[in-house]
Amino acid sequence: MKRSLWIVGAVVAVMATWSIGRVQGQMADGKVIFAAAEQSKFTAMPGGGTFTAAIWGDANQGAHGTFTKFVPGYDAGMHTHTNDVWIVGIKGAYLYKDEAGEKRVRPGDFLRVPGGHKHWSGGDKKDGAVFYEESSGKFDLVPAK
Repeated sequence: MKRSLWIVGAVVAVMATWSIGRVQGQMADGKVIFAAAEQSKFTAMPGGGTFTAAIWGDANQGAHGTFTKFVPGYDAGMHTHTNDVWIVGIKGAYLYKDEAGEKRVRPGDFLRVPGGHKHWSGGDKKDGAVFYEESSGKFDLVPAK
């Protein structure tokens, strides 16, 4: 029962983020998109420890949705992003920390990080993390001072 509630929560979170993109005109082509994380082709990102698989849009250009993997123990350091980032956990745990405390984003959990918000992120030491990530703008990681 508890697991099915988590799955429902994940579906609701993904639909909410999709709706935001749709309302903003980011997915105006009207095509149905289906992607399975375990069947996606992940590409290593510069710096090591992170892999992404594009689902829609282009993270280097603007609005996008991707599956992202953090290897076990990955440490992104303190940073910000220019644009809001929406995250839904799929496997393992995306670790998040800011001045308000720490969060473990597990399968079915949702996290919104506002653009410009200073935070730390990483992957669970044992399982790493696989998560869906979406943004209304280009992805960047700006090291915090």
